Amino acid sequence: MRVGAFLLSAQFPGQTHAQALERTVAATVAAEAAGLDAVWLAEHHFVPYGVCPDAATLAALLLGRTRRIQLGTAVSVLSTRHPVSLGEQAALLHLTSGGRFTLGVGRGGPWIDLSVFGSGVAAYEEGFAERLDLLLRWLRGSRVGADGPQFSFPEVAVVPRAMEPVGPLGVELADWLGLPTAPALRFPRQRSEDRRAEPRPAEPAAGRGARAGGPPVVVACTSPGSVRLAAERGLPMLLGMHSGDEDKLAMLTAYRAAWRAAGRGEEQLAEVEREHVAAGVAQVADRNLTARQVLMDAMPAWFEYGLGAHRTVDGRERRMRDPHAYTRLLCDLHAVGTARQCADRLLATAERTGIRRFALLAEGSGDQEATLHNIARLGAEVLPQLG
Repeated sequence: MRVGAFLLSAQFPGQTHAQALERTVAATVAAEAAGLDAVWLAEHHFVPYGVCPDAATLAALLLGRTRRIQLGTAVSVLSTRHPVSLGEQAALLHLTSGGRFTLGVGRGGPWIDLSVFGSGVAAYEEGFAERLDLLLRWLRGSRVGADGPQFSFPEVAVVPRAMEPVGPLGVELADWLGLPTAPALRFPRQRSEDRRAEPRPAEPAAGRGARAGGPPVVVACTSPGSVRLAAERGLPMLLGMHSGDEDKLAMLTAYRAAWRAAGRGEEQLAEVEREHVAAGVAQVADRNLTARQVLMDAMPAWFEYGLGAHRTVDGRERRMRDPHAYTRLLCDLHAVGTARQCADRLLATAERTGIRRFALLAEGSGDQEATLHNIARLGAEVLPQLG
């Protein structure tokens, strides 16, 4: 099982934006020290629910602060981003980090962001598939053009190419100069821009550790349409915190049906299903009631303060969950309690659904020191029980 931290850069009441972001940086360093598999970063605009407006940019900083841990976006919102710009960022992070970056993308919501960034409601309601397809072509190709309702431009070269091998796989500069071997002096092999001589890149593997194939891409799925889209494109899903095991199982069943309807093979299905990610909450304490109380004391005010600040793009009605009831639901669904209870909860989800990859909200206390302590306990006390 692979367990990562999910960090929203949440601004709890009374905190500054800088404090929320500082907690994210410190928590990422702590997650690597604790042995967690990954850190997943959220992005939001204009609301204190999360004060990171560009998860890929923050990932770039954190990739530089760490050496082993994977960094992923959960998610980069395609409804307000140009897919080529995001693809360039993703390729850059993939190639310069040694393959430690995962691009999570989603449709977002009907928020005022659509008006501010000029993409409009249509990008949210109808345009996600076109945006995702353009992004994937950019990440998997060497030259890309577009002729669609949202994006139309002549073919251009993809630079840098995400499909290039990661790591020092070029020729030795010292060898080329006839000098003694100097391993530090390496340059990537240059590839011809002549497309007639260039082989078509292979489909990227879904599994971990590939040295080529571009950054892994996952799709946030909250509706039958997004599940079907992910399956048809052969991409793993990121499932939200509000989903219990039965909801996850229903979405996985729909995913398999859409996968087979698209004519995809069973062997690749098994490979991709290992990459599904389930978002959740983790709070470790010596007693179950203590862990729940930590979250009940902090999260409702944050939900009310943060989620309540969302504005719709066109004045449409929105209904906000009761923050106390929602916090109780998250405590019931996820890894909240003693280390043994947290491990049992994760193992139960894995057994019921087959999902073995988790992104767990670890900052639910709202306090930096408590968050770092929670992450340390997650690594030291929960991970060893997962096998």
